[in-house]
Amino acid sequence: MNKKDKSASAKKKSHPFWRVFWLSFLVLSLWYAWYSFYAPANDVAWADNMATAQRLAKESDKNMMLFFTGQWCVPCRIMKREVFAEEDVARAINSKFVPIMIDVDDPNVQDLVERYNAGVTPITIFTDPDGVVIDYSVGKMEKAAFLKMLSTSEP
Repeated sequence: MNKKDKSASAKKKSHPFWRVFWLSFLVLSLWYAWYSFYAPANDVAWADNMATAQRLAKESDKNMMLFFTGQWCVPCRIMKREVFAEEDVARAINSKFVPIMIDVDDPNVQDLVERYNAGVTPITIFTDPDGVVIDYSVGKMEKAAFLKMLSTSEP
């Protein structure tokens, strides 16, 4: 084997560090992508639609909580995972509010999106049974801030 052949074969082999590095990078990237879109089930009793939510709110003398979201909204999924999936949050929502989750991409709810000016997601809006806004928050909220907002928005 001459010197030229040895240098060509040396260039073809990569150091094992780079194989481990790129494999680790791939695994971590896939995990992060999965984690970003993972939203577990929760015990919040979401109303089916706005008409049902308003009827239930009037019958139970509760305010409503409107959560504007989208399938593509990563901050919304993080909120669903880190806030709504918590048992104490679900219990507080169910005891004091009639919650409704509104998908901004659903053509059937475009009147609600326009009425509440929901141009970005997530948006959490607390209203009285007639739909008059009491309080609102734009963007992802942490659990503590959400619980504080719940306590100030109850009837």
